[in-house]
Amino acid sequence: MKVHILDDWFDTLRGLPCFDLLAEHDVTVWTDHAPDEATLATRLAKADCVVLFRERSRITRGLLERLPNLRLISQRGVWPHVDVEACTDAGVLLCSNTGGDGANYAAAELTFALILAAMRQLPQQMASAKAGQWQMGVGRTLRGRQLGLYGYGRIGRVVADYARAFGMNVTWWGSETGRARALADGETVAPSRAAFFAESDVVSLHLRLTPDTRGIISAEDLAQMGPTSVLVNTSRAGLIAPGALLDGLNAGRPGMAAIDVFDSEPMTNAADPLLAHPNLIATPHIGFVTEDEFDKQFADIFAQINAYAAGVPIHMVNPSVFAPSADGQ
Repeated sequence: MKVHILDDWFDTLRGLPCFDLLAEHDVTVWTDHAPDEATLATRLAKADCVVLFRERSRITRGLLERLPNLRLISQRGVWPHVDVEACTDAGVLLCSNTGGDGANYAAAELTFALILAAMRQLPQQMASAKAGQWQMGVGRTLRGRQLGLYGYGRIGRVVADYARAFGMNVTWWGSETGRARALADGETVAPSRAAFFAESDVVSLHLRLTPDTRGIISAEDLAQMGPTSVLVNTSRAGLIAPGALLDGLNAGRPGMAAIDVFDSEPMTNAADPLLAHPNLIATPHIGFVTEDEFDKQFADIFAQINAYAAGVPIHMVNPSVFAPSADGQ
């Protein structure tokens, strides 16, 4: 199959063990981002399969209509960037493993790094030192403070382990089902949503972005947070209601935010009001950007391609598209 991999910006995948899984295919790797749909359609004109690098490129109905040869899209995780109905109409199978084995430790590690960076003013202190001004302020110790984790999933539970190693108290909030699972595991759940936001020194979000969770963190939630609190988001920007985080920072509740995700990515406008906010620490969506995590995730993605080529596709999102021939291929 002619396999095109999009948005491998640092040409990482060809050097990873998982790339050997594509040995039987004709592979093209694009190491930049197509600036528009027309350019992307030209690049993918001969592609049988497209590999998506998380949500770096959108798959729209208009694009699919320009790609008559396309048969398969292979990716990992959720797919808010893919028009699944349009894929089905075009006869394109979408395969995506949303489970995987174990937690995303890379994302958990970055989450805790951002917590430390915010509480100890690391970016500001480093900038001050490099400018020859030495110390610029006074940070805060983690031990004894409360970390509120919204979303009782695998990444959140790893972050909880890190927090406890630093002597933090951990409390949870989330869906009714998630709260019940946390309680069953002996965890501490906040007595109310309002108390969760009001009593946590740090709130960290660990949810998948779905139609049900989009905008789930409201302006009212943020207004409950204290003036010295920190909001951390390494999940998806869309979990927070549009404009609510910027408004909250301007109002001083939360006092600081540390985020890895933006509504529009890549965020390259240095003057963007949120990115430029003095009380925001930001990283450029690098929660999953480690060689180890790439190898794990893309092994799944490439295995989906080989399963499709063998006539036994796995992790099908729109299985009605797949109609095996008489010989099973």
